[in-house]
Amino acid sequence: MNNLLDSLTQWSGEVAGLAWGVPSIVLLVGTGLYLTIRLRLIQLRGFKHAFQLISGRYDKSTDPGEVTHFQALSTALSATVGTGNIAGVATAIALGGPGAVFWMWVTALVGMASKFTSCTLAVKYRHVHSDGSISGGPMYTLANALNMKWLGVLFAVFALIASFGIGNMVQANSVVGGLGYIIPAASEYKLIIGVVMAVMVGLVIIGGIKRIAKVASRIVPFMAILYCGAALLILVLNIEKIPDALFTIFNLALNPYAAGGGAIGAAIQYGVARGVFSNEAGLGSAPMAHAAARTSEPVREGLVAMLGPFIDTIVICSMTALVIVIMGTWGDARPADLNGAALSAHAFEMALGTFGAWVVGFGLIFFAFSTILAWSYYGDRSAEFLFGERAVLPYRIIYIVLVVVGAYIPLNLVWNFADIANILMAVPNLISLVLLGGLAKKLADDYFSRTDL
Repeated sequence: MNNLLDSLTQWSGEVAGLAWGVPSIVLLVGTGLYLTIRLRLIQLRGFKHAFQLISGRYDKSTDPGEVTHFQALSTALSATVGTGNIAGVATAIALGGPGAVFWMWVTALVGMASKFTSCTLAVKYRHVHSDGSISGGPMYTLANALNMKWLGVLFAVFALIASFGIGNMVQANSVVGGLGYIIPAASEYKLIIGVVMAVMVGLVIIGGIKRIAKVASRIVPFMAILYCGAALLILVLNIEKIPDALFTIFNLALNPYAAGGGAIGAAIQYGVARGVFSNEAGLGSAPMAHAAARTSEPVREGLVAMLGPFIDTIVICSMTALVIVIMGTWGDARPADLNGAALSAHAFEMALGTFGAWVVGFGLIFFAFSTILAWSYYGDRSAEFLFGERAVLPYRIIYIVLVVVGAYIPLNLVWNFADIANILMAVPNLISLVLLGGLAKKLADDYFSRTDL
């Protein structure tokens, strides 16, 4: 059995490496850059207004939709603010060096334009059922705006597969890794941990988007305060080291003489891959949550959605990265047996003692749990698009079972599986963004011309 898993891990790693080669990086970052220019820096123009929107100032109970702007953002953030912020950042630094963090930032900044576009279009082309429930996302945009249902079907298939990887098994696996670091005996109870998580997930997702959004809007603020508070404390206690840490990140990202050999290439590859894993900009997953927002203005939800990559990567991922770099737990100083979440826990423990490691452990539990919840919705919307409403319950049952599987199988195999699924679902979505970028600009220009900001 171990030999089979080793072979699968090696094979999937090779495939993931090819999938995240230069063409994929150019496609993801290039699309975001194109939309940034086409939309005239929407990230800056709409930044302040986006925060006004999530305050509830523009909410109307009579608008079509199932959840508020804040709940939609919380649901999408609960999918993105996950183990990518703890395990993903640590893995990027371990494999690509601190320079990978810079490329995570680049992915997030241009990704804000990608997410604005995809979520604006998702609201415009969503399907409102007779009972008021919503189905939306890139598959509906492709089918209804571009008459490319076949491409929408491909996206839904890849999203369905990705939900089992990025949204499910990766999260469960990272929880076991983090708990195993702070409680060594936990590694011997992977099956039990997986079963407990599966039961808790099942109790929530059976209620659909309204229950998921309600739980997410409570978990996300709590876990953000808990984790970010500890990270900020470490940064304040080591404030004199921050300039050197930032210099290290920029130097190893852009200076080939400092990085050496193919280090910059590795930094770009792992930075972009883990950046997309963390904030999901360009994948097309978040539009499925934002499509359910209660609004008659698609652009409003697009503006709310673009805050996701900023909060997730520019703020939270940066905190994790700076802690790791400041504490020196990378490169030759990184313990050979530590990777992913355990590496982040080690850095926090060095700074705050046992308390720091426990913060990471508990952060992982909440981050992963909320991510699993949100991705279950993405998967069941994809299943519903492909097979109809009758497929939703069987999908949820399979999804719950795979939580247990994810907690048990090796970390590298899970990460490789997630990386492959990510890029496969990104391609159809990015095609729609390029083809409909002009429409997104027209919608944005019309909205801003009518809105007193």
